[in-house]
Amino acid sequence: MQVKWEEIDHYARQWIREAGARIRATFAEKLTVETKSHRNDLVTNVDRETERFFIENIRKTFPDHRVLGEEGFGDNITTLEGIVWIIDPIDGTMNFVHQQRNFAISIGVFEKGVGMLGYVYDVVQDELYAARKGEGAFLNDKPLSPLEPVSVSEALISLNATWVTENKRIDPSVLAPLVKDARGTRSYGSAALEMAYVAAGRLDAYITMRLSPWDFAGGLVLVQEVGGIVTNLYGEPLRLLERNSVFVSKPGLHEEILKKYIHH
Repeated sequence: MQVKWEEIDHYARQWIREAGARIRATFAEKLTVETKSHRNDLVTNVDRETERFFIENIRKTFPDHRVLGEEGFGDNITTLEGIVWIIDPIDGTMNFVHQQRNFAISIGVFEKGVGMLGYVYDVVQDELYAARKGEGAFLNDKPLSPLEPVSVSEALISLNATWVTENKRIDPSVLAPLVKDARGTRSYGSAALEMAYVAAGRLDAYITMRLSPWDFAGGLVLVQEVGGIVTNLYGEPLRLLERNSVFVSKPGLHEEILKKYIHH
């Protein structure tokens, strides 16, 4: 059976735009905000409704596809056989709640574990980053240029301040020199957007200690399509069904940071 990627891409874009319009329409309403695993892990009625919207559409249109979704309305996925959609209905929920900006819908569509389609939709800016394996990445249908190497001294690096202060996951002294040596650092609070920014050349690298598959599935396809490198902090491929540290970067810069700062 030949997979019709064009058709899947067509529907994915249509649903993303529709979901985005629905989310924008909620800005005037009162949100229901709850916490999940801890007080800063937020979920809203909008996250849940958006995920349900995608899942209902996928199940109706592509009944043999499976879905891994952040809010748990999808399938119980233990293998990546067949076609799997990995969805984060709102990546950057804290920003959504506090700022009504700096959040995104993130979707990756995988076949036997290989990223075939990737989308990150900045709902407020109406910017859709989209990629199809082997066909490049686009921002609102305008092709994104292949990424050029850059050195640390000229790099804008996205890094949350948590990782250079006392934390459970990494010795803060590891990345502190990188912060000093880089041209600048940023943190946007949405992994999907930060990966999309690397793909678009708005950032040169993004480093974080712990992300779930739905945070990086869409961005992974985008970044790889423009020649960027996506690994964990040890330089190994990401595992799609578990949490990973994530290091996304332009070529050249990836090697320099791994060698000089992380494994020196």
